[in-house]
Amino acid sequence: MYYVYILRSLKRSNWLYKGVTSDLKRRLLEHNSGKNFSTAPYVPLKLIYYEAYLLKKDAEAREKYLKTSMGMRVIKKQLKYLFEILKNNMDK
Repeated sequence: MYYVYILRSLKRSNWLYKGVTSDLKRRLLEHNSGKNFSTAPYVPLKLIYYEAYLLKKDAEAREKYLKTSMGMRVIKKQLKYLFEILKNNMDK
């Protein structure tokens, strides 16, 4: 299995990271331990979304799409209620 995932920084509320991996638990631990250069300044990170794929090429294509402005619009619409809750918690 291959996973496309989205992480949200608990440090910077509107910062999201999109990635792909074959081991989601291991990858999340790597991100939160600061081993990933691009996410280290934003730890701690929370997994807010993932999708599973049988083929790596399908997962990579989906990740590439999610990194586009249209892909992020789709995710923000799909996770509308989560983002509303997160925003309300940050406003308090």
